[in-house]
Amino acid sequence: MPTENISFKKTGYFSPLICDYINESSEIQKFYSHFPNNENFKIQIAEKRKSFNSVSRSVLVSVLTNQYTNLTPSPLTLKNIKSLEQENTFTVTTGHQLNIFTGPLYFLYKIISTINLAKQLKQSYPDCNFVPIYWMATEDHDFEEINYFNFKGKKIKWNKSSSGAVGALSTEGLKDVFEVFSKEIGVGKNADYLKNLFSKAYLNHDNLAEATRFLADELFSDYGLVILDANNSELKRQFIPFIKEELLNETSFKLVSETNKQINALSKDYQIQVNPREINLFYLAENLRERIVFENGKYKVVNTNISWSKEVILKEVEMYPERFSPNVIMRPLYQEVILPNLCYIGGGGELAYWFQLKQLFNEVNVPFPMLLLRNSVLIQSENQHKKLQKLNISSEDIFLKRNTFINKKVREISNIEIDFSTQKELLQKQFQELYKLADQTDKSFLGAVKSQEMKQLKGLSNLEKRLLKAQKRKLQDQVSRMTTIQNELFPNQSLQERNTNFSEFYLEYGEELIPKLMASLKPLQLEFLILTL
Repeated sequence: MPTENISFKKTGYFSPLICDYINESSEIQKFYSHFPNNENFKIQIAEKRKSFNSVSRSVLVSVLTNQYTNLTPSPLTLKNIKSLEQENTFTVTTGHQLNIFTGPLYFLYKIISTINLAKQLKQSYPDCNFVPIYWMATEDHDFEEINYFNFKGKKIKWNKSSSGAVGALSTEGLKDVFEVFSKEIGVGKNADYLKNLFSKAYLNHDNLAEATRFLADELFSDYGLVILDANNSELKRQFIPFIKEELLNETSFKLVSETNKQINALSKDYQIQVNPREINLFYLAENLRERIVFENGKYKVVNTNISWSKEVILKEVEMYPERFSPNVIMRPLYQEVILPNLCYIGGGGELAYWFQLKQLFNEVNVPFPMLLLRNSVLIQSENQHKKLQKLNISSEDIFLKRNTFINKKVREISNIEIDFSTQKELLQKQFQELYKLADQTDKSFLGAVKSQEMKQLKGLSNLEKRLLKAQKRKLQDQVSRMTTIQNELFPNQSLQERNTNFSEFYLEYGEELIPKLMASLKPLQLEFLILTL
């Protein structure tokens, strides 16, 4: 399997903040604890070993054991769950929404990055155990983000009204989605496997959480993946002190707001991912997940008639902690309280909002995990690889935005020079002489000289664009072939991994797909992988 790597920065698809993080810029080091390299895990292990107790381990193992009751996980997954009772066992975690049929490709890359990092750490630290965790985002309520997947340019969508946490959502109606998918996917061994997988996951399970757990287990159980639904009363009972702190003192609002100011002060290119609320908790009930606010001396659930005094809401927390759902600000803290976790693996946007939380973790005295950018992959076939070579398109070229890509390639293959940089430089030198002349004779002419310079430079630029446009027409066949190959690899002019569903590649490569990805993705390499299958 030929592979090639390109830096995340050169792809043009990753933010300045993430690129600076990968390069270990000193300016942003205060927003995380330890950079994810092999040596630093020793420090992280020591910190987590001190802070995570045996009671929390027992609760975690008990909950996981119960959640796997209706599955037949692999011996390795069962071994991993059991090992979490031991003080020398730690987790590596990724999280993702409950997208229908996994959603975009990067769902696979997140989990494979997590599994491979756990393997690599075991080699480096053989006296410890490392368990890969997939944290199902069962408490999310953004149904519109997860109710579809793309297949060969078509959106296969689950049309359903939804309220409350998506994990509890009934799978009723997914039979219609299955029938649409079955028609699109065709026949054959690999198509039959995918249809069977969809059917077993979504038509044989009552809710989205159970369906997603089954699906992820089917794909990754052989590699020891452990799947966690943290929407659980036993787990949330451990989070009670932090829920109370949030309700009484608005701690996360104050600290994250301060961190956001610090990030904004560093660079206008650093985008804030999330802004905290005064209270960063939802209230969770059947078909309900709404924000908790404090108004006029009362705690209230927005869009409902539910309200409490301070004393009553604290009793509610004690009696029913499962009713309090952390939002995007508090969820990472919840994760680190209930898991013996060393590292969180996520996309660029996820890591960016984790940076906003470092001060909060310090304040509540919970170790901040290492943050690792998940593997990113562009999969190309042998045939596509040969086409790129024939068209003399480099790995850096193919990532360029459409107009830049075509303009660059037209200039390269054209038999005439379509770059007026030399002419513009010569023109500017000539005008320097005119500026001197105007300055020596009548300074009121300086404005007229400047105006004429700008007019002529603009004329040259327009002429350059017209010439380029004419060459595009003349080289239309080559331009068309280059555009076609880029469209194949970058559907909708976006990264393949953010658009395409794994089923397209499973149809082509079958049961070899995941093992090939497993063999190719190196989580600590921190470069974008181009993989020829």
